[in-house]
Amino acid sequence: MSLIVTPNLRDPDAAYAALLAAHKGLGEAESNALNARLVLILMNHLGDGPAFGEALRLARDAG
Repeated sequence: MSLIVTPNLRDPDAAYAALLAAHKGLGEAESNALNARLVLILMNHLGDGPAFGEALRLARDAG
């Protein structure tokens, strides 16, 4: 399985606005914790197969 790396959101602006809204009013530590929880939830959704490894590689190489 290969990850979808091309734009795949029906409404990327709305998705981004929802992400910003989730962070509204949070301090830096709370915002970082929210991001960590979100990553863990999405990791669980992917599972621990090849897609997970690919996602880690993509995220690391993008930085």
